[in-house]
Amino acid sequence: MKPVKPILFAFGGLFIIILLIPTLLVTPFMEQSKGKLGEELTVAKSEVPVLAESPLDVPVYRSQTKQIESIPLEEYVIGVVASEMPAEFETEALKAQALAARTYITKQLMNGPISTPDGAAVTDTQMHQVYKNPEELKAIWGDEYESKLQKITAAVAATQGKILTYQDQPIDASFFSTSNGYTENSEAYWTEAIPYLKSVKSSWDKNSPKFYDKKVISIKDFESTLGVKLDTSSGTVGKITELTPGKRVAKVDINGKQFTGRQIREELGLKSSDFTWEIKGDSVVIETKGFGHGVGMSQYGANFMAEDGKTYEEIIAHYYNGTKVSEAEPFLSKYTAKN
Repeated sequence: MKPVKPILFAFGGLFIIILLIPTLLVTPFMEQSKGKLGEELTVAKSEVPVLAESPLDVPVYRSQTKQIESIPLEEYVIGVVASEMPAEFETEALKAQALAARTYITKQLMNGPISTPDGAAVTDTQMHQVYKNPEELKAIWGDEYESKLQKITAAVAATQGKILTYQDQPIDASFFSTSNGYTENSEAYWTEAIPYLKSVKSSWDKNSPKFYDKKVISIKDFESTLGVKLDTSSGTVGKITELTPGKRVAKVDINGKQFTGRQIREELGLKSSDFTWEIKGDSVVIETKGFGHGVGMSQYGANFMAEDGKTYEEIIAHYYNGTKVSEAEPFLSKYTAKN
């Protein structure tokens, strides 16, 4: 029986060696992999934008409370982006919206308040930019509040401290919901011709849920609203005599009375000034394409561009031709020094 022990010890030792060899071979690679993974996680974490402290507060007139609220600039931009563009939109589109919002308020601060109560730079309405605070957004978004706010905050942080300029001045960063396939020249809707607000194609917008609309108005209400008398026997409402560069109605003649497309849109509450109309029975049926004034950046167009892989810089370059992304600090410093 004694000779058996050495054989058992030999087999035992061999078994231990067999178990140890894979571990010894794999351990260095595990450490290397662990180190590489840790490094990748660190890099990924460092790429997440962090919202910097705002350089100043924006005095905003809150229309509900009738009070002026001082809101840190970047928090104000978050509230504007969250209110003016769907959080479901692509991140690059949200970044473009953040740049437009920050540019708008920077220019507003520099030029001084327009149509605001004393002490306020802007209101929280469409007169300037729609703004909602965290409590209001929470009431709107409910359980999606945290995820949506995080997404928008990241988009704002990625562009923090940046605005759009043309010839070294903040631009009029106008925007609207959906085009009719083209944006509009500024002078075709307002009065001033602005070089970076020229008509460009925005063919993606036809996929927007807000591209098409129909409105039915009684002939009586139509006539009283516009102060006209329709020739119902002809079956026509009026003659469109001129189009804008953005393919919208520039001028129209209704039984001898002249209107601009903008006047018709605003008086009748139409979604767009790209419209066609006809008399059906005792009503005027009006069909429109697009939603908004059409000047500047189409928000749905920006989102479709982002879905196609375009960056916010490419989106901005398309809708605000000839502009560049610049630092906001020099302009904000002037405002701070003045106040």
